[in-house]
Amino acid sequence: MPFLPAHNRGGRLIRDRGFVRWLAVVFLDGRDIITDHGFINAGLIAQPDASGGDRDRKCEMSDNENNGTEVRSDFIRDIVAEHLRTQQYDQVVTRFPPEPNGYLHIGHAKAFGIDFGIAEEFGGRCHLRMDDTNPAVEEQEYIDAIKRDIRWLGFDWGEHEYHASDYFETLYEWAVALIKAGKAYVDDLSGDQIREYRGTLTEPGRNSPYRDRPIEESLDLFDRMRKGEFPDGARTLRAKIDMAHPNITMRDPVMYRILRETHPRTGDKWCIYPMYDWAHGQSDWIEGVTHSLCDLAYEIHRPLYDWFIDTLMAIGIKPKGINYRPIQREFARLNITYMMMSKRKLRALVEEGIVRGWDDPRMPTLCGLRRRGYTPESIRDFIRRIGVNKYESIVDVALLEHCVREDLNRRALRVMGVLNPLRVVIDNYPEGQTEELDAVNNPEDPAAGTRKVPFSRVLYIEQDDFRETPPPKYYRLSPGREVRLRYAYFVTCTDVVKDASGNVVEVHCTYDPQTRGGDSPDGRKVKSTIHWVSADRAVDAEVRIYDHLFTKEEPEDVPEGEDWKANLNPSSLEVLTGAKVEPSLRDAVPLDRFQFERLGYFCVDADSADGKLVFNRTATLKDTWAKIEKKSAQPAK
Repeated sequence: MPFLPAHNRGGRLIRDRGFVRWLAVVFLDGRDIITDHGFINAGLIAQPDASGGDRDRKCEMSDNENNGTEVRSDFIRDIVAEHLRTQQYDQVVTRFPPEPNGYLHIGHAKAFGIDFGIAEEFGGRCHLRMDDTNPAVEEQEYIDAIKRDIRWLGFDWGEHEYHASDYFETLYEWAVALIKAGKAYVDDLSGDQIREYRGTLTEPGRNSPYRDRPIEESLDLFDRMRKGEFPDGARTLRAKIDMAHPNITMRDPVMYRILRETHPRTGDKWCIYPMYDWAHGQSDWIEGVTHSLCDLAYEIHRPLYDWFIDTLMAIGIKPKGINYRPIQREFARLNITYMMMSKRKLRALVEEGIVRGWDDPRMPTLCGLRRRGYTPESIRDFIRRIGVNKYESIVDVALLEHCVREDLNRRALRVMGVLNPLRVVIDNYPEGQTEELDAVNNPEDPAAGTRKVPFSRVLYIEQDDFRETPPPKYYRLSPGREVRLRYAYFVTCTDVVKDASGNVVEVHCTYDPQTRGGDSPDGRKVKSTIHWVSADRAVDAEVRIYDHLFTKEEPEDVPEGEDWKANLNPSSLEVLTGAKVEPSLRDAVPLDRFQFERLGYFCVDADSADGKLVFNRTATLKDTWAKIEKKSAQPAK
């Protein structure tokens, strides 16, 4: 299958992870398709159809990508639109079914963004259903956090909040009906034995010696399982399908196991719990879900999803008031460079104290991104840009950072802060005098207005903004050189003070009173503008500088037998305790976001207390992704 020409545009966002080797694509802004082979302009591209062949697919976009009227199209939306057109369904009902055993991460944001987004676009509704079928790892804390994070991103389920546990009694009754129909049986094999009997991908399984036990015996044992007569793990209920089936998930899957754990909602009422494959599809059906959208990991489970529903329908069972059945379709999960997306491994980072909780700003969790300073708008923009596809791929984290920069550039107030202070004394400025200078709050938003910043004889500047012996092309402050102080005056370095070790600890300057506001009446130019804060009015602050939590783009890329934790970045956090910020920040509260001029975007952390401000760096001003885009747009020579 030929690829379309890449129009001489380079750049790399996606790398094939081997699931589908011939193509890994995402949509960027609904306008470009990005592959290992470069940028391909949206239009007709070849993709495999359900049978594995190629088909042409039109990517429909509006004529004006900036007017908000974009017509979004992807294979999931195409399926939904076709079902409505043919009246297979007269409404769209989706669901997001998280397991409350941890906090949501940005990969989940893609999933529920699809679920809620498609429901909204097609005038339907999306349910929130907690998959609370494993009380051993589920907690109310996680349930509350899940709801908080979904709402933070701007989605709401209204009155449609459900739990798999709402249907435990119905699921049990339907399981009894399957036993009576000869479609399920109680098995005495242990977990290890079940795995042994299941076979492999290349070898068929073997029937359990209990597979053909009498129906009445299975009914009695299942009833006694519910009553708690057997120890944990002693027996299971299994569907009776086909132990030689080529799809290993169809080889008599377990439907129930014995598990004595207190449930967050049902307490100790139950000591048997349904497996996800049994609870999932039936819960969808009970709720009237039309489209059960999952990540690709569940594609192999789709035949089982259908078998349960089809088999129940064949024996005359269906939910009250529901005259249709749901379908399951799958999309690629989200993978981002330098980010771990395994909830189990994220929990290990928390429980082992490697990070400071689920909301550690280095984590990919939504609460961690929120604490770091990411806005819901920036995350939704990122999810929109990467689109929906069915090919395992990995997105460059630079795109996520680009989205938050774009959003904060529009909304964040500009302020001045000095992270590594160097004392500056302006010798010819009157002692004891302080004047208020006008500073622009946000050049992207004229309505944001201006603020007053105090200027005095003693200031702080960044240590990096001074060099006693400047290297070539260094235009910031150095002996004899004149620079502009942002919003203030031209100053010239005249002398330095050093400590016993020869380090510069104080810089002396003179200022030109005629350059107030940053311009010279005689028209002379300076090559550098630096930021500063007034020493006598500065507010002390702690600043936390974050880097990637992992040193490798794919955190789980380790030699066989080695621990993925070997890829942890020992320099992922740097804490600066002596920072100085302008006094307008004195009353800032957690989650307030600012651009520290020339330094980056910062967010007030929840650890801030009276007299102590703590800032997390959200992103630098340097935009790697913008540079990739600019370079890729240049024509080849």
